[in-house]
Amino acid sequence: MHVNSGHRDEALALSRRFVALFGGFDAVVSPSSSCVGAVREVYPVLAREARDGRLEREARALGERVFELSEFLVRRLGVDDVGATFPHAVTYHPTCHSQRVTRVGDAPLRLLRAVRGLELLELPEATECCGFGGTFAVKNADTSLAMLADKCRNVESTGAEFCTAVDPSCLLHIGGGLSRRRSRVRVVHLAEILAATGAS
Repeated sequence: MHVNSGHRDEALALSRRFVALFGGFDAVVSPSSSCVGAVREVYPVLAREARDGRLEREARALGERVFELSEFLVRRLGVDDVGATFPHAVTYHPTCHSQRVTRVGDAPLRLLRAVRGLELLELPEATECCGFGGTFAVKNADTSLAMLADKCRNVESTGAEFCTAVDPSCLLHIGGGLSRRRSRVRVVHLAEILAATGAS
């Protein structure tokens, strides 16, 4: 958000802090594909712009050890089934960052397909943006809301009880849109489904 708003000095300070706090870990796992993308893609660029070679090297090295939750489970640990039970109809929204930056691929779907009792419903025009895009939703509110309306209509058309994704920001946006439509569909993060034992 800082970079998108032109506050690169503040973003650089945050990147320095992140590298200092998490640099010593073998793996860092996040429930946000957008945040993982920022660490991998943006932090090294900020360091290079600041002509801080050491920070750039450390940020790049750390970026290789920062994972979105589903890719960590499926690609790093080789786990498709975490033993979850979620007896509900669910549709999955592949977020822009998960598709184009972190490239998690089918990892979320593999995890969802292994959840006991879960009925996975295909989302029409799934790869279309929900309209959030960080500060895009604020700077281009009318366009963002039009995109959101399309996404909400598609979510509702599936007949799902829940819409899930790997980015809390997108879920917040979609959830707000569904709520304003008085929709019966609720949003739930993938991590919440994977942690479920059968309760709604």
